[in-house]
Amino acid sequence: MDPRIKKWAELLVRYSLEIKEKEIVLIRGTPNCQPLVKACYEEVLKAGAYPMVRLSFDGQSYIFYKLAEEHQLTHISEIDRVTAKTIHGLISIIGESNTKELTNIPHEKIAKSRAAYRQIRDILDERELKGEFRWVLTAYPTTGLAQDAEMSTEEFEEFVYEACGLNHEDPVAYWKGVAEEQQRIVDYLNGVKTLRYVGRETELTVSVEGRKWINCKGERNMPDGEVFTSPVEDSAEGHIYFDFPAVYSGVEVIGVRLKFEKGKIVEAKAEKGEEFLNKMLDTDEGARYLGEVAFGLNRGIKRFTKDILFDEKIGGTIHMAAGAAYPETGGKNKSGLHWDFIKSMRDGEVYADGKLIYKNGEFLI
Repeated sequence: MDPRIKKWAELLVRYSLEIKEKEIVLIRGTPNCQPLVKACYEEVLKAGAYPMVRLSFDGQSYIFYKLAEEHQLTHISEIDRVTAKTIHGLISIIGESNTKELTNIPHEKIAKSRAAYRQIRDILDERELKGEFRWVLTAYPTTGLAQDAEMSTEEFEEFVYEACGLNHEDPVAYWKGVAEEQQRIVDYLNGVKTLRYVGRETELTVSVEGRKWINCKGERNMPDGEVFTSPVEDSAEGHIYFDFPAVYSGVEVIGVRLKFEKGKIVEAKAEKGEEFLNKMLDTDEGARYLGEVAFGLNRGIKRFTKDILFDEKIGGTIHMAAGAAYPETGGKNKSGLHWDFIKSMRDGEVYADGKLIYKNGEFLI
């Protein structure tokens, strides 16, 4: 086993989740992620906590959506409810062999299942707000993810380790440094009422008044490197063009253009995948409102990978999510959808309460 995997597990368990004795921790992944799943299992035990493991096999999602009838799509098992009400920590490890397996599945099937899962998300969101539950998401360098990123598996492994700070002698110290640097930005943004985004095919204003900005420093995502909040639900006005491909459930949508009125997406167009885009935005009532606005700050992530875990952190970008808001920011929007769209700001500007604070991918504050 690469020694960096042990560092990775220690980082997730000890730093990201700060697991304590006798806490219940669910580790989710695929057989492809076995080295990291095993390392996390060992680390949770060393922390004196109770590990649970749930593995999904390759092709499981495809089989489900292909064969499931409506009552199966919307069914939430009592086991999942009890799990959501009981666990203290969740380690989710992305590691599919084929990230495109749902491309030809009817879009409405995915939307129905996502909408039903909102019941579980609401339980976890409520417990997280009370401080009873923590979670972290990471991605294991599988062949499938490497292919999406257009890298060899070896290249992608090195990309992941570098992005997670695992090449540093002390990854925890590295992420503490990131946290300090980003806190300065968060402290400024927490005093801002309105943000105006200007750029290619973009003129969009949102209110963030009364909302809390979050410093993403490796506690929920690994890698990390962003600051975000949830905007006032009815505030978005204008239009925006997202030049990075948007991938959801393995389906790729290119050239997304959104128009907002009173916070709602009233028009959604795409150069590729427009039907899927609108199906997902019709998931439920909250899916056409913004649940997140954010700045990507990780300069160590320089390549687009088609994996939102990495791509939303790319330095010099912004991203916005349609759907579920984050309660800890003060966001109230609820949805079974949370879909991030990314835009390069290398030639863009952001104004805070009329003052230019961000230009060409760099903060000026």
